[in-house]
Amino acid sequence: MPMQLINPPGLPQAPTYSQVVVATGSRQVIVAGQVPCDAGGALVGAGDLAAQTEQALRNVATALAAAGASFADVVRLGIYVAGYDEHSLEQVRAGVVAASDVAVRPDGPPAATLVGVAALAFPGQLIEIEATAVLP
Repeated sequence: MPMQLINPPGLPQAPTYSQVVVATGSRQVIVAGQVPCDAGGALVGAGDLAAQTEQALRNVATALAAAGASFADVVRLGIYVAGYDEHSLEQVRAGVVAASDVAVRPDGPPAATLVGVAALAFPGQLIEIEATAVLP
């Protein structure tokens, strides 16, 4: 799918996301917020934001595959972190690295927003990740 990643002068140059993504395709895939649970619904990585990030990204990859897509097709991620603090970004990055076998785009990262929130859907949940992909 034709996709242009743009990081214009005058905006911060971030290694973990692109400031602008222009995508052309005929099918849009919207993946609901994925939580850090296994297929049986059990929380993975209690108290460990990096482990929960990895599991949530693996769940996003599973959802994308069900629609015939992969992270190579992702144009935007929404990332919600409960109790965000000065150590959260480092832990999220560690989880991304751990899931890099399924969660990395070959041409660079998609547009992304990380939002700190007071709480998420269930006790112990530290992260939720949603994705938008565009297919040819």
